[in-house]
Amino acid sequence: MSAMVDIKGVHKSFGDLEVLKGVDLEVRAGSVTVILGPSGSGKSTLLRSINHLEKVDRGLIRIDGELIGYKRRGNKLHELRERDILHQRSQVGFVFQNFNLFGHLTALQNVVEAPVSSQRRKRSEVESLARELLERVGVGDKADVYPRQLSGGQQQRVAIARALALRPKVLLFDEPTSALDPELVGEVLDVIKELARDGATMVVVTHEIGFAREIADTVVFIDGGRIVESGPPHEVLDNPVHERTRAFISKVL
Repeated sequence: MSAMVDIKGVHKSFGDLEVLKGVDLEVRAGSVTVILGPSGSGKSTLLRSINHLEKVDRGLIRIDGELIGYKRRGNKLHELRERDILHQRSQVGFVFQNFNLFGHLTALQNVVEAPVSSQRRKRSEVESLARELLERVGVGDKADVYPRQLSGGQQQRVAIARALALRPKVLLFDEPTSALDPELVGEVLDVIKELARDGATMVVVTHEIGFAREIADTVVFIDGGRIVESGPPHEVLDNPVHERTRAFISKVL
C-alpha cells in the first residue's frame, strides 16, 4: 500500500520550546495509525501539523503525494494562500477533543456546512448524504437537534459525521473520547472501529490502549517530540523494545 500521509523531518517549536524534533512517519492508505504518548509529548501538535493547523518550522508533509501548506518553486518553498490551504484542509477530516460543533446550527446543518462552503457542493446533495451519515453514526434521529441538547457522545458522533461529509482522504482524531463521561466512551469508539473496518485511512491520538490494540495497524509511541518506537500493536504494546515505552504502557494499563 502507498503512503497516504508522508511526514519527513518535521520540527516545530513554540518560542523556546521545541515540541517536535524531526518526526518521520508514513501512514499507508487504508490503514489505522494510533499515536500514544504522555501529555506534552507532541502528539496533538503532530496531528494538527498534518493539515497545516500548525505550521511546521522544518520538514515536509504530503497527503496523497501533494505537499501540504506549501508549493515548490525551483529549490524554494512558498506558503500557499489561505484559500488554497483551506481547500487542502477540506480533504482531511479532523475530529477534535471538544467536538467544535457550531452551537447555532442543528446537527444536520453542522454536517452540511463545510462541504457546501469549502467544497462548493450542492446543498441538496450534501443534505441527503448528511442524513445518511448521521444514521450511520447512530444519531439519525437527532438531525434537527442543536448541540446543547445532545450528550457528549452524541455530539462527538455528529462531529465524526461532519468529518466524513468532506469525503476526506484521511481522518484525524485528536483524543476523541477524552472529553466524554466514561459511560459514553464506548459508543464513540464503536463508530471509529466501524470506520476502520470499512477501510478508512485514520490517524488517532488516544490514551485508550485496548482500543489501540483492537484497531491499529501501526502503534506509534512519541515522547519528547520524537518517535521512540513504532510497529504492530502486538510488538509495541506487548513487547516494547524501549524502556521509555515500557514505563509508559505499564502506567496506563
